Formats: sequence, structure tokens, C-alpha cells
Amino acid sequence: MGATADELKYSPDWLVKHSNITVEEKLDELRRLMGKAEGDPVRIVGVGAGAWGSVFVAMLQDSYGHLRDQAAVRIWRRSGRPVDRATAEHLFEVINSREDVLRRLIRRCAYLKYVEARLGDRILFADEILRDGFCLNMIDTPLCPLKVVTNLQEAVWDADIVVNGLPSTETSVVFEEISRYWRDRKTMPIIISLSKGVEAELVPEPRIVTPTQMIQRATGAPVENILYLGGPNIASEIYNNEYANARLCGAEKWRKPLAKFLRQPHFIVWDNGDLVTHEVMGGLKNVYAIGAGMVAGLTNESATSKSVYFAHCTSEMIFITHLLAEEPEKLAGPLLADTYVTLLKGRNAWYGQKLAKGELYLEMGDSIKGKGMIQGVSAVKAFYELLSQASLSVKHPEEDRRIVPVQLCPILRILYSILIKREFPPQSILEALRDETMDDPRERIEIAQTHAFYKPFLLGQQQL
Repeated sequence: MGATADELKYSPDWLVKHSNITVEEKLDELRRLMGKAEGDPVRIVGVGAGAWGSVFVAMLQDSYGHLRDQAAVRIWRRSGRPVDRATAEHLFEVINSREDVLRRLIRRCAYLKYVEARLGDRILFADEILRDGFCLNMIDTPLCPLKVVTNLQEAVWDADIVVNGLPSTETSVVFEEISRYWRDRKTMPIIISLSKGVEAELVPEPRIVTPTQMIQRATGAPVENILYLGGPNIASEIYNNEYANARLCGAEKWRKPLAKFLRQPHFIVWDNGDLVTHEVMGGLKNVYAIGAGMVAGLTNESATSKSVYFAHCTSEMIFITHLLAEEPEKLAGPLLADTYVTLLKGRNAWYGQKLAKGELYLEMGDSIKGKGMIQGVSAVKAFYELLSQASLSVKHPEEDRRIVPVQLCPILRILYSILIKREFPPQSILEALRDETMDDPRERIEIAQTHAFYKPFLLGQQQL
């Protein structure tokens, strides 16, 4: 019997052929698809320089930056943000602990300014240190040197590929400004969004607004040109070549060739057509990550308490996905994997733990020094407000009446009371978990699986 198509596709010969493709060949293929002429490089621009945005651009610089006639990589961040003395001292320690970084800075005649900053004789700025490969939100992981542009118009006006590394709370404002610089363009660039936040719109009907939707509204770029990349990834680990994977979601025209272009031996990029749902799930897991950090901080990392919390939060996420997706079972793997790594080591879990231990306070806001924007806070507000709308009411599982969906999400409710309304301290999350009236998580999952909850308009989709 002959081999099947799948057996041939994943045979050793196929794997060798497709794993050994050179960066030159990948770049040539993308340039051909984009219609680039000889001597006209593919211009890749990162917008926003948080940890993941900086790492993503640095990986592209590492892979393609040496091919200067064919690819040009740069990143935009705002100018003028000073590096405080404590961070400058820590940065100096990091530099001197890495011989390769130390030699690089000496070779570039850039070391002295870090000595002066360590002594308090000079103020460094975030855009300045990023040029030397140091992201303010991730000082302990030096990157490659990057071309940094602080003028937004200069950065994006001729871009072929734009990588959105902004939090959702800043995406609309920045891309509305960008749209002014693209008015005279004949063709729009490809936009890859890394942002995992979401916002809520309540009128004319309740719906979630994702960063890719914000970008499309602001710029008018064709939907097929806007993609989302997400996965269970920690930025510093990825740059240190820990094995990771991600999904590039969007229209087939660009997602398949770009997934191939972005793929690296330690960073596997798959492609998927369901953009909005994956993007929303990326925001949803941040909600529950904050609570996981609180539980860990309040119980001295009790494995039992964390497992109880995990059971309840995953059952709520499953319930919510049944409202958002027609085939929610397809999201189980990606959502749980992303949730797992975020609960383990993500900034949202870290934030919840610091709140619980009294090392951070809500009054300090959700943009935290050394970490950047804690997107789970705005996501808590968005999902709570969305699921509180009477137009989304569902049948009570035991009584003959209708209730808003948030009534079946006790963890989301307590997180909203702690983080947004500030009615209760973080300790209240343990009281919620220990509430004897709380339903078995299994029952919530059964309710979701046995009732027709799907609301396509929540993601801006039409009911068929």
C-alpha cells in the first residue's frame, strides 16, 4: 500500500528539506510575494518597546539584520523616559556579568555612559539603552543592538511590515496617529499584532474590541493585511532560545508565508484562520492570571490552593468561550497552554502576587516599573462589564429565571470588586474560593456544554 499524503508530508525527507531552509531563502520568498525590487529592502518596524515587542523585533534583527540590502529592521518607542538610579545600578551589574555584552559595549564606545550612570553622574534614557540592546521592562535579558526611532512618522511612513507591541489601551491612539502618515500610500503594510489585551463596547450592542479591530478601524487597512500572533510565551525565555511555539492568525494570503518567515529552530510558528477568537483568548487568560498570583502570594505557594483556583478559573474560561465561540472545544489546547505559562511566570500573575503581599498597591496604577502595562486589569473590567449586560442573559441552571452571564463567574466578580471597584482587599479571593455555596466547577462546565450560549455578535460576527 502506498504512503498517504500526510505520511509523505511528514516523512524524514520532507522534514529535512523544510527545516534546513536558509534565512536568505525565506527572505527571498517573502520579498517575491511582496513584489520588492532589487535594492529595495523589506522594511520591518516594531511599534512599542515593551518586553515582548522588543524581543520579537530583536529576533528579526538577529535573523535578517545582516542582509541589509534586503531587510531593514527598526523599532519605535517614545523618547524622554529616564532610567532611574536603581535601575541604572542594576543594569551596570548585568553588563559586567556578561562578557559578551561588556565587550560589545566597549567595542561600540558605549560602556562609559553606563559607568557614569552607575555613579549618578549621568541620566540614561529608555530609547538610548534600547539602542544598546536593553529593554527597560526586561533589564536582565540583554538583546542585540537595535535601530531605535523616536519619531513615529519617520518610523512607520514607508514600513512594509508593522509589528504592534503596544498594550491594547494605547493601540487606538497610536494607530490613529499612524493613519495620518499613511494617507498617501498606494498600498497598506502588513500589520502583525502581539497585543493580548481587550476592551469592551456596550453600545449599540455589547461586544469585545480587540487590538486588531482597533487597528483596522484606525487605519482602514484591509482585514487580510492584519494578523495576530500569540502563544504560551515568556519573552526573556524565548530570546534565550528556550523552545516555544506560537500561532499566527489571520487571512490565508499572508499568514502562511509570514509564519514561514517568522519560524526559527527554537520558535515554531503555526498558522490559523481564526484571528479574533484566538486574540480574545489571549486577553481572557490575563484576567485569571492576576487571581492566580494573589492565591499564590496569600497561601505561600500552596499547591492545593492553587489547584483549587485553577479548577474554578478554567471552568469560568470554558463557560465564557461557549459564549464567544461556536466550536469552543477547538480553543481548549491553545487557551490552557497560554493560561498555564501565564499563571506560572507571566507579569499578570506576578502583579497579583505583589498585590497580595503588599509590595504593590492598586493606587500605583497598572503600568509598573520594570514590567510595563499589566493588561489583565483592563481585561477584568472589559469582561465583567460585557458579561453584565442584560441582553446577554442566559437561563438559570436550576431556577426558572434568566441571569446575566457574570453571575455564573464568581472569580471574575471578585476580581472586579478587588481591582476595579476596590471594595475588597486581595485576601477576599481566598474567601470566595472557600465559600461553601460556590458551585462545583464541573457543574459550570456542564452548563456551558448543555446550553446554547453562543453569542456571535460579541466578537462582531453575524449570527447565521
